[in-house]
Amino acid sequence: MATVDITGEQFASTIEGNDIVLVDFWAEWCGPCKQFGPTYKAVSEKHADVLFAKVDTEAEQQLAAEAGITSIPTLMAFREKVLVFSQPGALNAQQLEQVVDAVKALDMDEVHAHVARSQAEATAAAGTSAGPQDGTQIPDA
Repeated sequence: MATVDITGEQFASTIEGNDIVLVDFWAEWCGPCKQFGPTYKAVSEKHADVLFAKVDTEAEQQLAAEAGITSIPTLMAFREKVLVFSQPGALNAQQLEQVVDAVKALDMDEVHAHVARSQAEATAAAGTSAGPQDGTQIPDA
């Protein structure tokens, strides 16, 4: 499959509508991005089961900011709507193939369980540090 250019409006639906999505955040003026582009395209053609998306950070500055992009190119990989990989810098074909293989090999039951635990811990930490503000908790005397 060839690469697909996506915008901020398409980002969420792209992640939600596909099992595995790799996203290349790039810009036209970026030398390493231009070097990585043909590698990304070539690897995309070997993996019909993976959506290879590209986001032009100049045209999609808000999306790049929301995604926390501070260096380009940055590659992100999503599987079952979960960000499972994020790394700045151009990869060679072998490295990119390793990322694709690793994402495909993930035990997603384990990943989802880890995400759920992390969210529960964050919620618990937020709840204990601030405490309820409605007076339902009675402090120990």
